[in-house]
Amino acid sequence: MKQSFEVIGMTCSACQAHVEKTVNKLKGVDKVNVNLLLGKMIVEYDESLLTDMQIAEIVTKAGYSTEIAGNGSKLLDTSNKHDTVRTDNSDIVRKNNKIDTANKQENIGNSRIEAELKGMKQRFIISMMFLIPLMYVSMGSMAGLPLPEFMSGHKGALAFGFTQFLLTLPIVYINRKYYKVGFKTLFRGSPNMDTLIAIGSLAAVIYGIFAIYRIGHGLAYMNMELVEQYHMDLYFESAGTILTLITLGELLETRSKGRTSEAITKLMDLAPKTAIVIRNEEEKEIPIEEVNVGDVLVVRPGQSIPVDGVILEGNSAVDQSALTGESIPVDKSEGDKVIAATINKSGYFTFKAEKVGDDTTFSQIIRLVEEAGSSKAPIAKLADKISGIFVPIVIIIAFIAAITWLSMGYGLEFSLSIGIAVLVISCPCALGLATPVAIMVGTGKGAEHGILIKSAEALEELHKIQVAVLDKTGTVTEGKPKVTDIVCIDKNMGNIENISTVRNIINEKYTNLEIKLLEIAATLEKPSEHPLGNAIVEEAKLFGLKIKDIKNFNSISGKGIIASDESNEYLAGNLALMTEWGIDVSMLEDKSNMLANEGKTPLYFARNKELLGIIAVADVLKDTSKAAIEAFKRQHIDVVMLTGDNERTARAIQAELGIDRVIAEVMPEDKELKIREIQESGKKVAMIGDGINDAPALVRADVGIAIGAGTDVAIEAADIVLMKSDLLDAVTAISLSKAVIKNIKMNLFWAFLYNLAGIPLAAGMFYILLGWKLNPMFGAAAMSLSSVCVISNALRLKFFKPKHMDDKSF
Repeated sequence: MKQSFEVIGMTCSACQAHVEKTVNKLKGVDKVNVNLLLGKMIVEYDESLLTDMQIAEIVTKAGYSTEIAGNGSKLLDTSNKHDTVRTDNSDIVRKNNKIDTANKQENIGNSRIEAELKGMKQRFIISMMFLIPLMYVSMGSMAGLPLPEFMSGHKGALAFGFTQFLLTLPIVYINRKYYKVGFKTLFRGSPNMDTLIAIGSLAAVIYGIFAIYRIGHGLAYMNMELVEQYHMDLYFESAGTILTLITLGELLETRSKGRTSEAITKLMDLAPKTAIVIRNEEEKEIPIEEVNVGDVLVVRPGQSIPVDGVILEGNSAVDQSALTGESIPVDKSEGDKVIAATINKSGYFTFKAEKVGDDTTFSQIIRLVEEAGSSKAPIAKLADKISGIFVPIVIIIAFIAAITWLSMGYGLEFSLSIGIAVLVISCPCALGLATPVAIMVGTGKGAEHGILIKSAEALEELHKIQVAVLDKTGTVTEGKPKVTDIVCIDKNMGNIENISTVRNIINEKYTNLEIKLLEIAATLEKPSEHPLGNAIVEEAKLFGLKIKDIKNFNSISGKGIIASDESNEYLAGNLALMTEWGIDVSMLEDKSNMLANEGKTPLYFARNKELLGIIAVADVLKDTSKAAIEAFKRQHIDVVMLTGDNERTARAIQAELGIDRVIAEVMPEDKELKIREIQESGKKVAMIGDGINDAPALVRADVGIAIGAGTDVAIEAADIVLMKSDLLDAVTAISLSKAVIKNIKMNLFWAFLYNLAGIPLAAGMFYILLGWKLNPMFGAAAMSLSSVCVISNALRLKFFKPKHMDDKSF
């Protein structure tokens, strides 16, 4: 059995590893996957040996709150003793809730993330409100800023210190969660970054309190040397700064946690909420949940198809681009299958429901997005990995150093200052800033280039990409049919005029013959709602052609149009329509085949049973697609085009752009599968797409990149959004990622070098030989200096400039 859990309270990879290790110890557990970013855990286990309650209980004992997805229950930390049900050795709070499980799970996830963000914003704002005056009081005199007289000089030392203490207390209180989590994980034997934050900041506060007492003692006995010694030996600002900056970094990271749940919510919103069914020979509108297999449903033009089924009567053109990626609506008639959440563009039809509820293709896509998001492993941050070793080692060093000096006969004050100095200088401020500051500068720089990077994990992962998988419609192409070719027959001269295969309609003008055919075609297509006809009408409007009204218009589904005016009868449509009416198309047969082989759709036009010519319509390539694919190749990134469009169109684009590999006629489920197959071959994959059908693949990929002009669902499911809908921006994003990762590694190197040099000095290793003893004041100054160095190094990323054509830039 596979069960999903929400795990609340994880803050770093040490937490993730601890949860996985704890659950893996249970008998009957086959596999555990903990997603730190989403706060989810998926456990595969033998339900004859284990229950979901037992799994949740062991996680609760490990120090984390747990919610079992889909059964209405919630497990809280065992410190909550109210309304409990005794199960084994644990107190568990069980909520009895009758809400629909799918909606409930979404509501729980969204409300939890919203609550976290709200709490973090509040903590950060309040912390800043007290940190600013705290920094002024503690550091203002060093900058020559005036202080009130009662806090000035050695005589005002007590007021000086006590004021800082009072300003620090609200910061400590509002960020008390670090102490709760940090000390809880410490006592359970799995210290994390919160532990070091808690110990380091608390050590600074305790030492400051100690210094205040020493100042008071000095003033009481007029020992001004003692007052002078401790006057500037106050490090409350260190505690306040650490807590505030860590809260800010946590706030920025949490913003990305709701990405997958938002994508699923938007997917659900696209599905129709009601359906029109025929019951007792009457049309009745009912909620979508009440549709049964075998029901006969009605769909009118412009409506979404509510469930999967087969057409019984009528015909239409159905826009399936949201699910299959096909750029052109598909003609449907009796016996053809229709898919839920696709859009009926023109005709009226009835169909029989074959798949409803969770069985529809649309519901399967929703499930794929959710499963891919839950199973996707988060990027393990280097700082968190090392902290699993670094945190306990620092604590041990501080303790051993203090005990050692005390046992050597040095006083309690001396020994305590040694231990606190180790903790203060080892405070993870620089370590905590090393990654997020570079990420913030990098994402800001990305925004300048129209690249929206939604998470640090995405930016970190992007530099490893080996395969770029591209959707066709709206990504490589414009995503909107346009006129590409016009072929005319001048009956008076008997000649064929061919227009260039790809024409820049801004710089070149049509000949009179071409204008005449375009004008006739636009007049015929004006009443039509078909996207191919709309493309012709738009082309005519672009050149200011006069589009007349046509009488006696009749649309023949799947074939074309029959229309007439006072003196002429016109036909417009595909080859089948021309053949049916006996129109001789042999003069344009070769040209028509050539256009079709290029992935274009040729539309024939005839007047009074004589062929006038062909207008070809296709989804044209974006101007920058070829340059982007060439840039990918220069980075040694393989390019794969994955599309639901037909094989012939895909191959034509492959030949024109030089794409390495094409996979065509792929359904949404298979897109996600194809991404997984590439990953299983050991490759890191970036998926670039813009449609609903791309959402599962975007989430499954190591990095999902959405074209900004695409659907909201694709944008929500993706890790990175290209706001200008330009593939070249994906190249820029990879280049930026490499620059940021290089910067992060430099930051981490200097942060750890500072600790490696500072800890021995703080522990007093050079005191006996050289008389060197690190005063906690200098430890705090060194900590601040290390942070300045890290920030300064990260700011170098502001000079980043993308160079698409230069290999060295990558």
